[in-house]
Amino acid sequence: MSQLLDPQAVTRLYMGNEAIARGALEAGVAVVAGYPGTPSSEIVQNLASVARERNLYVEWSVNEKVAVEVAAAASFTGLRSLCTMKQNGVDVAADFLLHLGLSGVRGGMVLAPCDDPGGLSSANEGESRQFARLLELPLLEPGDFQEAKDMIKWAFDLSEELGCVVMVRSVTRLSHASGDVILGELPSVEKKANFKHRPLPQDPQSGPMHSFPVPQKHQAQQRKLERAVEIFEASPFNTYEGPEQPELLVVTSSACTLYAREAIDLLGVQDRVGLLKLGTTWPLPPKLLGKHLKSAGQILVIEEVIPFLEENVKILASEMVLEIGPKKIMGKRDGQLPMVGELNPDLVIAALAGILDTPYQASSAGYAEAAAQVGEAGAPPRELAFCAGCPHRASLWSLSRALELDGRDGFVCGDVGCYSMAIFPTGFQLTKTLHAMGSGIGVTSGFGKLEQFGMGQPALAICGDSTFFHAAIPALVNAVHNQTNATLVLLDNSGTAMTGFQPHPGLPYDAMGNEAIPIDPVKICESLGAKVRIQDPFDLEQTEKCLLELLAERDGVNVMILRKPCALSPERKKTKDFEMSVDKQACLGESCGCNRLCTRVFKCPGLVWDSTSQSASIDEVVCIGCGVCASICPVGAIKKAEAAK
Repeated sequence: MSQLLDPQAVTRLYMGNEAIARGALEAGVAVVAGYPGTPSSEIVQNLASVARERNLYVEWSVNEKVAVEVAAAASFTGLRSLCTMKQNGVDVAADFLLHLGLSGVRGGMVLAPCDDPGGLSSANEGESRQFARLLELPLLEPGDFQEAKDMIKWAFDLSEELGCVVMVRSVTRLSHASGDVILGELPSVEKKANFKHRPLPQDPQSGPMHSFPVPQKHQAQQRKLERAVEIFEASPFNTYEGPEQPELLVVTSSACTLYAREAIDLLGVQDRVGLLKLGTTWPLPPKLLGKHLKSAGQILVIEEVIPFLEENVKILASEMVLEIGPKKIMGKRDGQLPMVGELNPDLVIAALAGILDTPYQASSAGYAEAAAQVGEAGAPPRELAFCAGCPHRASLWSLSRALELDGRDGFVCGDVGCYSMAIFPTGFQLTKTLHAMGSGIGVTSGFGKLEQFGMGQPALAICGDSTFFHAAIPALVNAVHNQTNATLVLLDNSGTAMTGFQPHPGLPYDAMGNEAIPIDPVKICESLGAKVRIQDPFDLEQTEKCLLELLAERDGVNVMILRKPCALSPERKKTKDFEMSVDKQACLGESCGCNRLCTRVFKCPGLVWDSTSQSASIDEVVCIGCGVCASICPVGAIKKAEAAK
């Protein structure tokens, strides 16, 4: 049995995302939908693993907008629903959420975006908090793992009391770190869905669900926020620790609470600094804020990433200036804390020490000197790299070769996935544009219409199979309809590999492991009028030949599907097609005209440079025997032999 179903009063070490999932179970959630995106993916995965035991419906939706729509449908029938995504996904879902804010919900509905400060696994570090203000929805932020569970449960109650979606924002260091969580009761309630839609149109509990008339619905939405403020004034998730009249008041939320507590403790300034931890960060509770702002002359706001909380605190402080007096409010805007990237205890300590004029040395001079010496001695540099046997490396290699042979200064428009690394040397610096999911073919379709302005460079788009279903299809429709000359290279590795092999509509199973109807991208593309070719990316010769033919064609939209499962996928893991070896006599290494092409440019981790023999070598532990490197060696020094089955 999953530890997600452990009985109440038990203490468990939970990852933050597990705690969120457990909180949803304790709240009696019935429907869960999302789109995989680090750092949020484990919430849906954990709930999918107990779907049968808890009578849940769990879905990996085709994109985040659809996920919110699925969750909203459940709420309209009185069921409780949860929708998860990473920060980028809220952008995608915002269109529907703007309308949902006006129509309201019935059963509790919680939106749980997980932000990625620092862009650790993202193409940006944009955050979701500002959407709470844009969409006019209440925003909660747990400060630790226990709160991650308890706050989710409270958010469902809050959603039903207010009749609106409630956002609960996590961040990478909360979602993917772990801490002790005391479990509550798992309810045993019957989940019955019934959509009431026949009485008076303006009855939010029994009439139709829509956003008209807009002014009246908007006014009702703002009254919900006013009620949220009243509730937030007494929220148990807003806490204060420190002296009654602190020299400095720290206002913080989310994982920054942990950094602030550690910094205050390490500096030993508990008697000088007050810590106001806010769990309800939009709209802010003015009475609570006013009480604590009044107690100190200096305030430091600690948050990630943009100064969202800082600016809202300043607005409240200016409105209450006659009551609380003038205040010096510091944070990101005055440079006390950086405006980009993750925070950490050291950054917070530096800000506190400077404001309080308190000297602090994080480590002894001897330790710092020793660390510098180790750095000079040099741990070997490690570049970003595709896994050994990754089909994307082979695909990008062929793309690079074809564009070079074509000779018209062509380029690749990228997309979001593992293959985003094509902007780096590991992907031969092939990608020249990289934006949102589905933007590769969208931008390429734009380039394809510029021939009338003298543009002769060919542009190709790349995207993955999950991204194809998520956002590339509309752009492909646009390209075909407008008769652009464009080529889409679909890198089909049989799953959402970047985030953990979650299924997508192209696969024959769903999030809960049930049999599902696979949607064939070939048929979709052909039905739109695009010409489709399918290749094995490990067959470099045929792939390159096909790409050159497509580059020469200027008669509409072509789709090339390079199909090979991810090297880490269950079907390829621990299997080898070939046993690889290097003929040391044939390998000339740096003396060869290729100048170590295999280890210097191709850079598969399964190939290493042997400085003793001055030749390439196979790392038997890392190599998965795909055989591609044998095709790139100009002198045939890399050998492949059929692996024993």
